[in-house]
Formats: sequence, structure tokens, C-alpha cells
Amino acid sequence: MSGGDGGVMVVPLPGGVHRFVGVTADDLRPGRPGELTMEELRAKVARVLGTDFGMHDPRWLSRFGNAARQAEQYRRGRIVLAGDAAHMHFPAGGVGLNVGVQDAANLGWKLAATVRGAAPDGLLGTYHAERHPVGAELLRHTRAQTALMTAISDDGQALRSLLGSLLDEVPELSRTLAERLAALDVRYAPAGPAHSLAGTRAPDLPLAGGGTLYGLMHAGRHVLLDLTAEDASGAEGPGLPYADRDPGLPYADRDPGLPHADRHRVRLADPAGAWAGVRAALVRPDGHVAWASEESTSPPAQTWA
Repeated sequence: MSGGDGGVMVVPLPGGVHRFVGVTADDLRPGRPGELTMEELRAKVARVLGTDFGMHDPRWLSRFGNAARQAEQYRRGRIVLAGDAAHMHFPAGGVGLNVGVQDAANLGWKLAATVRGAAPDGLLGTYHAERHPVGAELLRHTRAQTALMTAISDDGQALRSLLGSLLDEVPELSRTLAERLAALDVRYAPAGPAHSLAGTRAPDLPLAGGGTLYGLMHAGRHVLLDLTAEDASGAEGPGLPYADRDPGLPYADRDPGLPHADRHRVRLADPAGAWAGVRAALVRPDGHVAWASEESTSPPAQTWA
């Protein structure tokens, strides 16, 4: 609940306890006013909600501020930053958790390939190039949310009300904001001309006959989707050519030109949107599409990111 005196959120937790989080007008000032006391908390909750609910016996009292900042570099030599070590922000909706986990997913497979000596030159350097812009966008979003959460003036309340109405009335806006806050809209820019799927996050595509794309990714390797199992007439096609392998050999799930990828000849249960018409796609271990094509061809040898 929020109003001209501030805002308070109450979250019930197991064991009959509740978490109170809030802000009042006198909290919006520079400097730290000292440790929070139970008396101050009760007074502020009563000011905003009209009652302190008889709260007593606090298990934990704390203040927090907005220490939003981001590291200039995510990697320097053998030192790599991810999650809260790379970006800090006002706690708003758990978006930092999403971005931190995605930092780790992006870094993990690249670091593993580098340690094994299998990674091409520059692969580890793409971690900063891909994730630093995502961290910057995270700070932009959370700063905007902070401004709305602490907008307790009459003008601020009017802005919150207007945006709330728009989210309710315009589903496309609500979906766009949700995808941005969840970081599901992240697209890593391809190095050159590429299919519209390149760099986007692949959804958990259902496969004909059962199973899904994510079920093929449990090994933590790249997945090359060979989607030529049936052509338009329903007949079996010849399968994708290999990036670097004798075409006269039987179909195999490994290609010497793509030793880091497992080939899976499958059909999508319901190809739609940008996936309609796709004949082949290379999906990275972090779930982003490294390469895609609507032709029956394989990615260039040694395609990683």
C-alpha cells in the first residue's frame, strides 16, 4: 500500500512472522540516520497504514539505500566478475537475481571451454561484451523502479496510477516490461549478417514425439538442431550436411567441424514466429541461439557464439 505518507509492503512468511518493507518521506535524504529501532518501525508503519498491527519481537531490523553502481570491466586478466560483484542496485523485484544467474550461465561454458583449451581466441572476451550492456540496462530499470517506488508526492502518485492503468489496459506493454525485467528479451548482437534468431534466447521448444529443447541441453554442450527430419511432402530428407566430415559416412551426432556440439535430428511440435521455417539452429549452453538458418545447411566450422 502506498500514499502521500509513504509505502509499505507486508509479506507473510512461514512460522507466523511477517516481513515489512517500506519507505516514508523522511527516509528520502542523504546519509544514514543510524540503526533502525522497533519504535521507529512501528511509528512509520502506523503513519502509512493507520496501524502497527501490534508488531513485536523483531527477528531482524535493517535499513537499505540505493547504492546503484556497475563495474567498468567484467574481466581483467584472470579476474572475472559476475552477479553482485559486477552490478549493484536498489532491491526491486528480484531482477538482480535473474541477471546474476544469467551472468554465470554466460560465463560458465566459456570459462570451461577456455580451461580445457578448446575455446577459440577471444571467446572469453565476449563475456564482458555481451553482459556489460545487460548490467547497464538492469541499473536503468531498477533506477526507474526506485523513482516510482519512492514517488510519494501527489505528482508521483498520479504517475504511479497512470502507469498502473496502462499496464492493465495494454497487454503488450505489460509483456514487454515483464520480459525486460526478467531479462528474457536479451539479444546478443551478432558479429555480422545473421538470422533474426541469432543472439536471442531460445524458448523451451516442444518437440514432435515428446520432449523439449531444454531436455537436450542437460549435458551443458552446444546443441545443433537438425530440423530437416521431414520436408514439406512428409518424406524424410537427407539431413544437414556436416561442417567438416566425409558426407558419405552415416549420419552421426558429432561433427569434427563442431566438436563442441551435439547434433539432434528432430522436428518441432509447433514451429511458430521466428522459428517457423527454420531448418537448422545452433543453441549455446546458456540457451541463446548462436546461429540459425532456413536453409538445409550447417553452421560454419568452429562456430561457438
